Amino acid sequence: MIPAADPKAGRILLLACGALAREILAVNQANGLDHLDLQCLPAIYHNHPEKIVPAVRDAVAKYRGSYAKIFVVYADCGTGGQLETACRDLGVEMLAGPHCYSFFEGNAAFAANDEITAFYLTDFLVRQFDSFVWEPLGFAKYPAKFDVLRDMYFGHYTKLVYQAQTDDPSLTQLAETYAGRLQLPFERRFTGYGDLETELTGLT
Repeated sequence: MIPAADPKAGRILLLACGALAREILAVNQANGLDHLDLQCLPAIYHNHPEKIVPAVRDAVAKYRGSYAKIFVVYADCGTGGQLETACRDLGVEMLAGPHCYSFFEGNAAFAANDEITAFYLTDFLVRQFDSFVWEPLGFAKYPAKFDVLRDMYFGHYTKLVYQAQTDDPSLTQLAETYAGRLQLPFERRFTGYGDLETELTGLT
């Protein structure tokens, strides 16, 4: 009897940050990347980088036997090099770059800009600004302490840069509103998907 073909043979699992789900699906659809499956870890790990490495290790162990390859769609994301070490130990590849702001703009271009005093928002963070920025930093809970909190967290920033993955006027308007909340000059850059698209389309 001829054994049944493995349904996952030749397929690649994208083990990704949940904050990138919409963008990954858009890239896959636009480029016909039908051989890529997506499994996301919680997007809130964006605010808790200490949880990323253990979660990636567990997920790789869970899915390794079902896929020809696993590709980790995280950059370093605040793990201080620990994610790169873990991926090397696990024998899986990962997205290049220090964080999503870098690979969306393009790692080379981001490094050349050297904007250490810019606060960045992506499409995801514009949509989730209150949940991922405003509330975790205490602005909603302690409105009377806004000036203290604002200076504590954002006093060294000189502008808010919205890296737009899509050309959506409503998101641009929201991002500009949030810049006003934080009392920062506003700049919008259309980045598209940057190195994320380049890396995903190169996976075979």
